[in-house]
Amino acid sequence: MDLDYRRLYDMVRARFESDAALEAFLPQALTPEALRDKGDDRYLSAMTQRVFQAGMQHAVVDAKWPEFELAFQGFDPEAMARLGPGQIEDHMQNGRIIRDRAKLRTIPENARFILEIRQERGAGFGAFLADWPDTDTIGLWRLLAKRGARLGGRSGAGFLRLAGKDTFLLTSDVVARLKAAGVIDREPSSQRDLQAVQDAFNALRQESDRPLCQLSALMALSINPAF
Repeated sequence: MDLDYRRLYDMVRARFESDAALEAFLPQALTPEALRDKGDDRYLSAMTQRVFQAGMQHAVVDAKWPEFELAFQGFDPEAMARLGPGQIEDHMQNGRIIRDRAKLRTIPENARFILEIRQERGAGFGAFLADWPDTDTIGLWRLLAKRGARLGGRSGAGFLRLAGKDTFLLTSDVVARLKAAGVIDREPSSQRDLQAVQDAFNALRQESDRPLCQLSALMALSINPAF
């Protein structure tokens, strides 16, 4: 099938008992106003959580997250930007968190990233995300990979999903649907392939008026009913 929205929706809808059941299953993105209202500490927390999720079972990281919040003072960016090597070593002795030195070192780096964006934009990180056009999601991924710490690859999109910013995810199921539709013929890594993916999502969004996160979920469900 090509990426016709109605055909995609009907394929997935047939696997649910009702329209309401399908809608309840689909993810929701935050509104621009809600993104603006969130404190920068919540964005640093989400960045760090995503960094720790990489290569680990997400449920393990999520279960530990209340201890991370306690250990890192609620992830206030100004305080975390001053986190030095000695303090990182102190946290390496804390058995209540996940002790990964390389990942812990991203906390002050990403705190400084958030503060730099705040200074450049004259507003919080949430306003920066709210203002970024969803039609250029891959551009936001590039910025996160370039300026953030360990936010490249799928981690940038994973952070955005945790933070509530609308984004699609390039899971294996989504990639399989894009291949089947002829949008790409390989795992998208080049800018040309990523732009083709972005264009396909933009067209579906215009056709359906659905957020990217829901379109991404519909693609995944069209391949894997257990998504």
